[in-house]
Amino acid sequence: QVQLVESGGGLVQAGGSLRLSCAARGHTVSWCAMGWFRQAPGKEREFVAAITWNSGNRYYADSVLGRFSTSRDNVKSTVYLQMNSLKPEDTAVYYCAADRDSFRSGWSRAVEVADFDSWGQGTQVTVSS
Repeated sequence: QVQLVESGGGLVQAGGSLRLSCAARGHTVSWCAMGWFRQAPGKEREFVAAITWNSGNRYYADSVLGRFSTSRDNVKSTVYLQMNSLKPEDTAVYYCAADRDSFRSGWSRAVEVADFDSWGQGTQVTVSS
């Protein structure tokens, strides 16, 4: 099974930016859609962003639309989440995940945690006010 390793988290002031990376090891994810999720203390894991295997489609939660963007480099087996205009409510552990299906062209419904079967260990993002 693929190993996903997130990096790039940290402490930032409100209005600042961070770029998260998710590197795949041991198995290619070039054929998989990739997702970003986050989980704040006491809350359920929630969808943040997703990108299809060929970058043809990207999806964002309403709460991050216009501030976050996701991209991928299949040669490097790495997915990115650029986070701008960060807010205190963005504070959470951020996880990347690989789609359980290959060559998914997109979602006609909401992106769900259950769509993904490989997860990274998470990286903490803390936004101070």
